Amino acid sequence: MPLSSSVPDLPALELLLDVAATGSIGAAARLHGTSQQAASARLRALERQTGLTVLDRGATGSRLTDAGRALAAWAGRVVAAAAELDDGVAALRHAGTARLRLAASMTVAEHLVPRWLVALRAATPAGAEPPTVTLTATNSDAVAELARGHAVDLGFVEGPDAPAGLTGQVVGTDRLVVVAAPGHPWATRRRPVTAVELAATPLVTREPGSGTRRALEEALHAALGASSRPVAPAVEFGTATAVREAVRAGFGPAVLSTLAVETDLADGRLVAVRVAGLELRRQLRAVWAGGPALPPGPARDLLAIAARSAQAGGSSAR
Repeated sequence: MPLSSSVPDLPALELLLDVAATGSIGAAARLHGTSQQAASARLRALERQTGLTVLDRGATGSRLTDAGRALAAWAGRVVAAAAELDDGVAALRHAGTARLRLAASMTVAEHLVPRWLVALRAATPAGAEPPTVTLTATNSDAVAELARGHAVDLGFVEGPDAPAGLTGQVVGTDRLVVVAAPGHPWATRRRPVTAVELAATPLVTREPGSGTRRALEEALHAALGASSRPVAPAVEFGTATAVREAVRAGFGPAVLSTLAVETDLADGRLVAVRVAGLELRRQLRAVWAGGPALPPGPARDLLAIAARSAQAGGSSAR
């Protein structure tokens, strides 16, 4: 049922409460950032609207009448409820922009997302809170499933195309490299390893569903034919870090992103093995469910940061 015209507006009720608290129309006016004349006029309008005399005005100040005290008691509950409503609306308004749910392939999660998040925080306007970020690091297939199920706002995968049912945007390129321990025979051989030799060698690999493993398999198929089948891996691991450590321990060579091994290559803990006739570059791609453009908010902001980083060379492994 609509309220009657006798119900005052919230600013008038707040002013009445401040007069009750300070004992002065002038003091209440200062709290509201208005003149005493304007405050007095608003209170007289409240009295006309309600048909009640709510203040006894005197030379030494103003005090509430009995009717004024009763109205103030009700006004206090109304203003408190309005403040709760205001807080709730603000929370709902920011719920979609204050939280950022990400999923990324292991390579992107470990080596690129952290610097993008630093840039996102730095771009947060002064006085605003940066978004709360949750990051799931997993393989590319799992990232795609999370994005399709709307469990994340934005995902990052490795591969030539966006996974089925998702919109995608390339945010960088990555180069894979064959690596071996310094004591492995490939570390000192002068001629490049061929695609045939690589396919015939038990490698240390990531698990099925990994973008790194898929990129290697696709490169071998492109070089040797779609019917070619690499031999079974020497061992499989769920992270690039585990693969790298296994190579260093002597399990065998592996194919990894240069992002994951650049420090080990520089320090001599691993050796890059030349390979002939094999294209080992791949695209890094942002993916999301829904239309061609992300809605405004931190997911779109992070996508823009990742794209700018790629244009500047910061997301490209050379």
